[in-house]
Amino acid sequence: MFLFSNEFLGQNTNKDNNYTFKRGDYNGIGKWYMGREIAYVMGFEGISWLERSEREEEEDVSKLIKNMRIKPNDIVADIGAGSGYHTFKIASLTKNGFVYAVDIQPEMLMVIEETKETGKIKNIETILGTEKSIQLPSNSVDKILMVDVYHEFNFPVEIIISIKQALKLNGELFLIEYRSEDSSVPIKEIHKMSEKQAVKEMEAAGFKLKKNITNLPWQHCMVFVKKN
Repeated sequence: MFLFSNEFLGQNTNKDNNYTFKRGDYNGIGKWYMGREIAYVMGFEGISWLERSEREEEEDVSKLIKNMRIKPNDIVADIGAGSGYHTFKIASLTKNGFVYAVDIQPEMLMVIEETKETGKIKNIETILGTEKSIQLPSNSVDKILMVDVYHEFNFPVEIIISIKQALKLNGELFLIEYRSEDSSVPIKEIHKMSEKQAVKEMEAAGFKLKKNITNLPWQHCMVFVKKN
């Protein structure tokens, strides 16, 4: 779980100048990046939310997976994989490829390992990441998926650097976030993100928006690629 000490609340600067600190939303950590407050991460105790029966209807996960156009030999990384809800769907499509399930909570990875063992699934590897790194080799993945997790990263600058390093030259980053532009989406505002904010942060990291696929009920499906 991403943690942040309350002793910093009320301060406005930090040593590397990437982040500022001030009080904000009750569900935020008091740490801000490019005008956006970072949200508290959902702990492993929230697995039931990740695996809820309504999720397919609410988010149309099947359509999201189709949007990724996964090829059988693709190497895919699911960052913030949680209980593996998306990981296992991707693994079924990468018969000659591989899926990295990355999370910073060992309890989440244990759930994935148990499901792997039960289903005798061989093309998934769990990776214990850190707050600052996804812990994957450079130039190793074709596609990276982040579903409703980026806004919770305690160190977004550092994480995106490690993501950029792991992504192949022509790879794609799929950033999925609840649409803050849509007040009808029944999610707390701090757990939403606008396309404008996402583009601003990704461009600062050396990415450009290839397209925003608008066919999901509640979420942006933003596809980013490395700038030339």
